[in-house]
Amino acid sequence: METRQILEQLCAGELSIDEAERRLKRQPFEEMGDFAKLDMHRKVRAGFPEVVFCERKENSHLRAIYERLHEQDGTVFGTRANAQQYEYVRETLPQVVFDPISRILKIEKSDTERVGCVAVCTAGTADISVAEEAAQTCEYFGSQVERVYDVGVAGIHRLLAKIDTLQHANCVIAVAGMEGALASVVGGLVDCPVIAVPTSVGYGASFGGLAALLTMINSCANGIGVVNIDNGFGAGYLATQINRLGVRK
Repeated sequence: METRQILEQLCAGELSIDEAERRLKRQPFEEMGDFAKLDMHRKVRAGFPEVVFCERKENSHLRAIYERLHEQDGTVFGTRANAQQYEYVRETLPQVVFDPISRILKIEKSDTERVGCVAVCTAGTADISVAEEAAQTCEYFGSQVERVYDVGVAGIHRLLAKIDTLQHANCVIAVAGMEGALASVVGGLVDCPVIAVPTSVGYGASFGGLAALLTMINSCANGIGVVNIDNGFGAGYLATQINRLGVRK
């Protein structure tokens, strides 16, 4: 429960002073045994609740974290999950949803309002898993998303056919492996920030995404920021911050 909700319930007589004090004492973080310290105050400070990185977490630890975060806010968002973790969490939280493409494990409210526009584009179909991590992160945090997939520079007419969609957005996420040229091309076509996401897609000389990363960092187009290799979540988070600023204009 957020600080504002506690104070509102206290003013409305729905909480006693002692109960309100007890709940506030749990903030800004809560100990989860000896394996986690949940940042219950992050949404108040940063505008977004804590997100769970699921990879390499023990099943019992992950389930306990999901149960507590769900109890707090009714929603939970996790990245880099697997099917086994999904089945384990679902035993106590049957409403949890797992997407095997993006590897996102989430519980979200059905009435989430989505505003503005973030365009998420990929060079190829092989980049979609990273792009979906970005797109679904944006949607979870309240951004409207337009997907423009498989529009790499090897067939640039495909990208140009979607130029209106890109130019309408408050932010564009360009996801590409191989040589990573998509971000530079998009950067020369739009007047909004472009977040470039290099992926590990490619043959040997792509060095697991390093070639795309270097291309994007060295782009001659202006207005491009670059996140780490395969970091769709980081791109989606940053794009939502930019989109929020665009909506406030």
